[in-house]
Amino acid sequence: MHKKKEENKKAENNELKETKQAAPECDCVMLEEKYKRALADYQNLLKQTARDKEEYYKFASEQILYELLPVYDNLKISFVHTDETASQNGWHKGIEHIIKQFADALGRLGVEEVIIEGEQFDYHSMEAVEKIITEDEKKNGLVERVVKSGYKLHGKVIAPARVAVYEFKLKNKI
Repeated sequence: MHKKKEENKKAENNELKETKQAAPECDCVMLEEKYKRALADYQNLLKQTARDKEEYYKFASEQILYELLPVYDNLKISFVHTDETASQNGWHKGIEHIIKQFADALGRLGVEEVIIEGEQFDYHSMEAVEKIITEDEKKNGLVERVVKSGYKLHGKVIAPARVAVYEFKLKNKI
């Protein structure tokens, strides 16, 4: 019986030694997993921060554009409404050149004018300010004319186009 107790104690001691030796290995594996997770989280944070910064810089000029686009629109409108005598002098050519420079500068900033004449009305990029009654069913919902140009900044609508839209209605014949 005494021998059995000694053997049991030896077996317990061996188990304790194995457990003590295995514990540091478990700690290392667990710490390595935590390190890898923390590193992955940090790398994801860096990527997200870079994307956020890029998005911020892309649209940082949006507030300035809200102020400049009406000036650009008014310049274009005034140019369209000049008479024939003004269009024959150098002043007219100068204004035409300024409008082109303005458009080029806006293009370099990522601004593009929404081209919609004759297109189907799209409430995402347009605002209907007038309905034009038509008897032609094919024209229903098409843009008749642009009242005020719309603009996108890097694909995002910053100023919806104001348009006149055809609406199909049969007129009563009496």
